[in-house]
Amino acid sequence: MPEFLELLAPDEALRLWLGRLAQSIITETIPTENALGRVTAIPITAGEPLPAFTRSTVDGYAVRAADTYGASDSLPAYFNLAGEILMGSAPTLVLHPGECALVHTGGMLPQGADAVVMLEHTQPARLQEVEVLRAVAADENVLKIGEDVAAGEEVIPAGFCLRPAEIGGLMALGITQLTVIARPRIGILSSGDEVVPPDQEPAPGQVRDVNAYSIGALVETAGGVAVKYGILPDEATALQKTAAHALAECDLVVITAGSSASARDLTSQVINTLGEPGVLVHGVNVRPGKPTILAVCQGKGVVGLPGNPVSALVIAMLFVQPAIEKLLGIQHVRRAAIPARLATNLPSQAGREDWVAVRLVSEPGGSKAEPVFGKSNLIFTLARADGLVRVPPEATGLSAGEPVEVILL
Repeated sequence: MPEFLELLAPDEALRLWLGRLAQSIITETIPTENALGRVTAIPITAGEPLPAFTRSTVDGYAVRAADTYGASDSLPAYFNLAGEILMGSAPTLVLHPGECALVHTGGMLPQGADAVVMLEHTQPARLQEVEVLRAVAADENVLKIGEDVAAGEEVIPAGFCLRPAEIGGLMALGITQLTVIARPRIGILSSGDEVVPPDQEPAPGQVRDVNAYSIGALVETAGGVAVKYGILPDEATALQKTAAHALAECDLVVITAGSSASARDLTSQVINTLGEPGVLVHGVNVRPGKPTILAVCQGKGVVGLPGNPVSALVIAMLFVQPAIEKLLGIQHVRRAAIPARLATNLPSQAGREDWVAVRLVSEPGGSKAEPVFGKSNLIFTLARADGLVRVPPEATGLSAGEPVEVILL
């Protein structure tokens, strides 16, 4: 007998499921240059200040700020040129009252200087003399020692997903090795007698496997390692054997297709043989993706996704991606989103959460979200979209012109 769907709200289903997942953190040490998108296992502290020396932010002349007070185009201040600060070396000269030194962007300030006048606010006077046409304040056009990072300061917390800026910052501190959380392995099984590999010409009634590859790409983007176990027939023994093998090797298992309440539904039955407690959720009050299965077997998550490609990918975003983030120990989750105004009315059923594909169109003052309507077995409905708009369950729809948040795909 197929299991009857008992619909839960998506948020409730996610909390119930994530709350039962075991979290076993494994760490590894890798080169910082290879750490983009990886998650820090421990807090990272600076072993030195950044900048490590007082430096200029502009091309100009290092001065004592007090010597420039009152300087203007009509009444310039005159300075004796003490020399030039060479890049990549510490200056040997000491700046005395009434003196300046030529300095380039990033150059170290000489002793006695506390500001830099921009080159365009100066002009040559007599030999070895410079006119300053504008006053500067102390520390103007200057980066002080430790202004970016102080020695001993925590610069990146544990559980942080590293972006290009963090990679650059760590290199600036000389941190070339990092302890990160190992990427969780996510097993992906495709099922269905009608499903064939993408490189095979489908016979009448057959379709190429889409889900293993779209879900695999989502897994990799979320920080996991996608492990594909091939296409399985609608047969309990084969599905159970491969699913058990995947569960032993992976941290989470995703089975696509076979999650609708029908006579051919084997997924929930097979999942319940993999370990306790088994299926926790069979049916989520969401469109697309209502016949979703969420289970925990031996502490590991198992997901049964709908077979339709759009449904499968949307549900993977709602459930598989947060599970990967939990397995990675990510403490701060970012979702790329853009505010927009809805182009047309979106009807919805009260009590059900809808996710609608939209494309973004620029308009004066912002962006317009145009729905990309299509059935859940049409993958290019999402391929033509820029993001998704959530219609909350308490609403009976959204009106044209209403502000919405577009979660980028």
